[in-house]
Order: sequence, then C-alpha cells, then structure tokens
Amino acid sequence: MGLVSLAPGRREQEQRHLVETVRRNFGGLRQVTVVNPKGGAGKTVAVLLMSMTFGQRRGGYVLAWDNNETQGTLGMRAQQDFHSRTVRDMLRDLNHFQGPTGRVGDLSQYVRSQGEGMFDVLASDESATAGEMLTSAAFGDLREVVSRFYKLIFVDTGNNVRAENWQAAIDATDQLVVTMSARNDSAETAARMLDHLEQNGRHRLVRQAVTVVSMPPSRRDLDIPSITRHFAARTRTVMLAPYERLIDSGEPIRYGQISAPTRLAWLRIAAAVAEGL
Repeated sequence: MGLVSLAPGRREQEQRHLVETVRRNFGGLRQVTVVNPKGGAGKTVAVLLMSMTFGQRRGGYVLAWDNNETQGTLGMRAQQDFHSRTVRDMLRDLNHFQGPTGRVGDLSQYVRSQGEGMFDVLASDESATAGEMLTSAAFGDLREVVSRFYKLIFVDTGNNVRAENWQAAIDATDQLVVTMSARNDSAETAARMLDHLEQNGRHRLVRQAVTVVSMPPSRRDLDIPSITRHFAARTRTVMLAPYERLIDSGEPIRYGQISAPTRLAWLRIAAAVAEGL
C-alpha cells in the first residue's frame, strides 16, 4: 500500500554513484583524447559512446571531434544532420566566429546534432582525397572556437603519432583514453604508443590514462589477463567493453538501441574518465 519504502539494491546504488561521478563539476573546459595508432582499435566507437553517456547524464554541452589527419569515420558512425559540413568547412569559415559575434546558432551549421544522444559531432573530411593535413595551429584555432560553446570535448585521433594535429591534441589533453580490441596486435600498438609518449615526457598523462579493451563475440584463444596486467601496470585503470552486435555492424549508433549491459559498461567507463577530470 505504499507504506514500506525498500532501500535501493546494490546495482541501483552503484548506478547512482556512477551518475553522480559523471555529473561532477569539472571546473571548466575538459578534453578527453582517445588514442591508438592502429586502425580498428575502437577509438571512434569509444568517442561516440562516451559522448552519448556524458551527454545523456550531463544534459549536453558535449562535443565529439574527429581530429583524424585523413579520412575519419566519426561522422559516418554518428547520426546524420541537415548538413554534411566537416572540420575543413569550419576551418575555412573561422572568421565568422572571431570576436564577440560568433553564436551557437552559427555553430550548428558545422557540427551535427545527435538528438537523443545530447551531444554534437564535428566530423573530419570524409573524402579520401582531402587536401593538406591539418596543422597544430589549425587544431588550436578550432579548439579556441569550440571551447566557447562546450564544456567537454572528446577527440578522436588518427593513426599517425607524428602528425601535427595528433601532437596538438595530446598537448591539450586533460584525460587520455587508450583503446584496443582484445588482440595482441592492437595491444602491442597501444603499448608502443605509450612508450612514445613516455619518451616525450608524457609520463603523467600515461599513468593517469584509462585503458578500454573491446571484447569480440568470443573470447576463445584470447589472453585477456595478460593484456589487462600489462596496461594495469602502466595506466590508472583497465576497463572491459562488452561485445555489442549493433556496434560491430558498422552502422550509425543510436543510444536507445544499445543494450542495457553495454550502457552500464560505458557508464562505468565514463565514471572512470570523470574521476581523472
């Protein structure tokens, strides 16, 4: 009859705590950079699912930015909008945002709204024959503009750690996320990248990183404990992302179509990221 109020169960308590962590006040703009020089390592999926999770739980002001030095796939895996403009269009028209005249309404002509995901996407050039590679100055100019409108930026990176825009993204990083599929080649590439960062003085960024290992349909013949031990010794935490057929399909990802276990797993990953911000 409504006279007895049951205490929340352990799962509900955990979820409440995770949401509170994701909603914490970061005290200003924060950038999360997702890295692994190997293609197919889950960078784009991680950027989308973290952006969705933070957007859902924080109520917007989240940007997913494809900083790929060549043809990126973030715009392809995201929901389409009324336009198909990319980072190069925005870079060309940056003068529209210089000074106090730039408005969020103008920005909507360059970023793609993700509706129920409650975040926006700044896509990379989707042409395989794009022009010159983006410079560090171009990354800085773009970041200066988007930082006026967003509180949290997730940066998807390319496969060339020597590219100027890759290095510029690292320079601006508050929290590093290292992604990989649960394969030795993907893990080896990530390990070598961490070596590169440490050799260039990024020891703290590496130690505070969150590692995300994406599971395949079957764990047969996979040495997950070995991968976990290696990256647990080098980064702050290692999180496992469960296999999701929708994600594996290559189709655009909708938050509402993702299974409850996957949403919970990425909420846990988001909370681990938030703890570093």
